[in-house]
Amino acid sequence: MSGNVSGTSGTGGAGEAGGQGVVSADAAGADLGRVRQLWHVLEPLHAVLYYAPEAFEEAAALGYGTEERWPSYFPYRAAPLGAVGGRRVASAFYSFSPRMVDEHIKSAWRTASPEQVLAARERAVDRAYRAILGDRVDSPELAEAAALARRAAEAVDTAGRQLAAANAELPWPEASHLQLWHAATVLREHRGDGHLAALLVADLDPAESLVSFAAIGAASVERFESRGWSPEEWAAARDRLTVRGLVDKDGIATEAGRELRRGVERHTDRLAAAPWQALGPESVTRLADLLGEFWVAVLGSGLLPSETTLGIGKV
Repeated sequence: MSGNVSGTSGTGGAGEAGGQGVVSADAAGADLGRVRQLWHVLEPLHAVLYYAPEAFEEAAALGYGTEERWPSYFPYRAAPLGAVGGRRVASAFYSFSPRMVDEHIKSAWRTASPEQVLAARERAVDRAYRAILGDRVDSPELAEAAALARRAAEAVDTAGRQLAAANAELPWPEASHLQLWHAATVLREHRGDGHLAALLVADLDPAESLVSFAAIGAASVERFESRGWSPEEWAAARDRLTVRGLVDKDGIATEAGRELRRGVERHTDRLAAAPWQALGPESVTRLADLLGEFWVAVLGSGLLPSETTLGIGKV
């Protein structure tokens, strides 16, 4: 999941448990189908920051290039960490090539300070949400959804989760639609940090995590090339997984490889469950129902790509 945007293809809507092979509950009683569904629904609400024209306009005003999304993606997502270097950002983002991270981060804080970037991303989300949702930004349904999502976000345990902790330390915006975006961001980074832990337990390094995900059909190899790994690095990671019996010579997952990835996703769901357990099943169901129209509006805007590196709708 350590990516930046959700897809649309095959994603379960509000009121449905999205994804395939989702375990319905774990030993602690968490509804893991709901846990994954809430990720599916909240991820697009977070991801507008990386694709909305308003976000590119705000980035350009700071001096970032907008010929592609990466010059603004890296500072927008990394700004809560402060003016850190490429090594820290590559660690937190995990599956990006360190060269790609360093290319963008080494100049990011010379262009604008993290404080300026944080202010710009809040303006960007405000403008983007207003453009996508119109009058619904002031609706009682959005205000209720924001309040419920905030309760879940405030319940996250940030121990060992650097991106979740950094975002959770930021002050809450006043407007309901900005609170909804901020809550979605804290929750998705909380899940993402847990996903990295699951990858480490599975002994998948950054490049291997992508090769193994492509091997089960989560997205095309061409889509994963956006993470900056060279063909030689990709082939070397595939060879390492072949030796472990996880992919075949053509880069397709073996049954052992598919089971490993299923285990990673189940582990990720379990590590992401606590905020939703704290919110309670009735409130979680209510939130999923409330978010449906906003999720549909974001997907219907056409801003987000249909194929992404997160595997939403395919895992």
